[in-house]
Amino acid sequence: MIDRRKALQLLAKSITNEIVVATYSSATDWIDIFDRPLNYFSSGAMGLASSHGLGLALARPERRVIVLDGDGSLLMNLGTLVTLGQVAPRNLTHLVFQNGTYEANGGHPIPNQKVDFEGHARAAGIEQTFTVSTLEDFAAKIDSILSSDGLVFGCVKIEQGPLGPRSYKEMYRSERREALRSALAE
Repeated sequence: MIDRRKALQLLAKSITNEIVVATYSSATDWIDIFDRPLNYFSSGAMGLASSHGLGLALARPERRVIVLDGDGSLLMNLGTLVTLGQVAPRNLTHLVFQNGTYEANGGHPIPNQKVDFEGHARAAGIEQTFTVSTLEDFAAKIDSILSSDGLVFGCVKIEQGPLGPRSYKEMYRSERREALRSALAE
């Protein structure tokens, strides 16, 4: 199992002009690790990070969009995989951090701990998929995550993170939205 913060720190070292869409626990970790204008935070929208990512990928085909999602969040909108598989944007990577809990809501276990998210993605028509459970395996995938010509789905098996209260106030400031708009306009 991987420490999510370590995985995100590795990813951040290779990020250049990609749009990163993050939600809940991944978002609070990401903002702490790599605060930048091209971050989009999926505000109060559990289950919709992949849908927001799809919209951005279609609107901005010249940029790779990376979605940092959670397993509990994906379960709230599992049908998104079918939509992603059908539309198959060439510039979208959907990473699901699987720890078996609704971490942002106190660590309650998700139903059916045996969910095979990669299998669901493949069954939905997503051709490029992977699952990793070690930091070394994740590091080996980063180049393909960022440079692949096509839709990529990855399941990253992680340890449960801290369950203490997280503040989302900082990431939803209007100045962040304006900075994202400006960065996308450049």
